[in-house]
Amino acid sequence: MKTILITGCSSGIGYHVAVGLQQRGYRVIATARQPADVEKLKQQGLESIPLDLASSASIHQAMDWLERQTEGKLFALFNNGAYGQPGAIEDLSRDVLRQQLETNLLGWHELTCRVLPLMRRQGVGRIIQNSSVLGLITMRFRGAYNTSKFALEGYTDTLRQELAGSGISVSLIEPGPIKSKFRENGLKAFKANIDVASSPFSDTYKKVLQRLSSADSGDDLFTLGPDAVLDKVIHALESKRPKARYYVTLPTYLFGFLRRILSTRLLDWLLLKASASEHK
Repeated sequence: MKTILITGCSSGIGYHVAVGLQQRGYRVIATARQPADVEKLKQQGLESIPLDLASSASIHQAMDWLERQTEGKLFALFNNGAYGQPGAIEDLSRDVLRQQLETNLLGWHELTCRVLPLMRRQGVGRIIQNSSVLGLITMRFRGAYNTSKFALEGYTDTLRQELAGSGISVSLIEPGPIKSKFRENGLKAFKANIDVASSPFSDTYKKVLQRLSSADSGDDLFTLGPDAVLDKVIHALESKRPKARYYVTLPTYLFGFLRRILSTRLLDWLLLKASASEHK
């Protein structure tokens, strides 16, 4: 039985992948930030522990527990836990941007560095990073999230090169819109950290709030269920030659292609048109 550690399992992609891999025969260590979510995961038959990616102490406590329970053996890590902080870049304080990077990048780095010695001793391992189409292209009012995912892309490409020949493979999952609580959590972050009234984008923000608050804001032709991500994770875990990148959903394939063939000016024009349509 191969063991995999998954972060961000309270809902959405992390939860679905954890359940799917357990049913496939993996020993899944499913983590979540809130103790209540950990208990729910346990009640559903998953091994679960608290892990807050913004806290070094939480990361080390979780890893200490994992090493004791698995006798220092871990086949795979699926870095998934993340959130999106909406808002224009000029409306983000240093602390707000730091919080985004602490969870979406720096916590992943610290956890990965704890996992790597275990995998090196085994001579085998899989590290899978859940990125985003917004690690390939940018969209207005998603600057904090764009920054975290673009940084993750460079981080992961470098890690893959440095681990060449070690027996440890590194893959990126590139989802587009996936049904989850991502927008719901983004709305909470927006309300907590953005001063709408004093922003030069206050009129647009009202439309952003309306979109994020809409019950069907994520339901469109391009939004897939989290099972689409599970399929890619399974391939990254079980293929003899895992891919460096796995695109998920049509927008990711489309923008991945357009980024390669269009000039920056033309791609900007296209993305601005898409943003304007989104915030009508």
